Amino acid sequence: MNMEDTGSEKVEYGMEKEILNEQQPHWEKVFSNACSRFGDEPSYPARKAADLFQKEGKKKILELGGGQGRDTCYFASRDFSVYSLDYTESGPKAIKEKAEQAGLGKHVKALRHDVRNPLPFENEAFDACYSHMLYCMALTTNELEFLCSEVRRVLKPGGLNIYTARHTGDAHYGTGVHRGEDMYEITGGFIVHFFSREKVEHLANGYGRLEVEEFEEGDLPRKLYMVTMRK
Repeated sequence: MNMEDTGSEKVEYGMEKEILNEQQPHWEKVFSNACSRFGDEPSYPARKAADLFQKEGKKKILELGGGQGRDTCYFASRDFSVYSLDYTESGPKAIKEKAEQAGLGKHVKALRHDVRNPLPFENEAFDACYSHMLYCMALTTNELEFLCSEVRRVLKPGGLNIYTARHTGDAHYGTGVHRGEDMYEITGGFIVHFFSREKVEHLANGYGRLEVEEFEEGDLPRKLYMVTMRK
């Protein structure tokens, strides 16, 4: 039986969508209450991505889900031009302030944007795209497919799309409240979409080379994939 078979299932799906949509004000509150929730040091994937971008001469970078800017400012400090998007109001504001304070303002543009909508850029505008744990937020597979196609659209030929996502080997997978697909609402009210290797390969449709690395982060620790795809 699919979601269109009965009215009750339609209502259930609608309720789940409302819950997924409520993540935006939840993150807004989190960012407003903590100026550096994830610290100020750049993440491991940001450091590795920056090395690859520099090696390949990638200069203009699109960052999705910039949060409070720890990776944004690191990219800027490495002399990349960074366009950072986040769907909260407080995130882009914090990024702009941090960049200005660090003397990196000329390298950073931070905008509010919901990645479920078309990216506000022309075709082939960027050398690379980077996102740390944006893909494993409360986004359905259909929304992730759309996002991957939009990123591919704004990348130049040979451009890189590097993203990270928590995977199904993570200790939190299957815990908390199930919110559809492989999404679970865990401690603190955060909904996480856990990735299987099959999902990674599915989302790579339309791209060329695919590379996947497993790494760990944080105290749990969180277990993640670092995915590199080339247009």
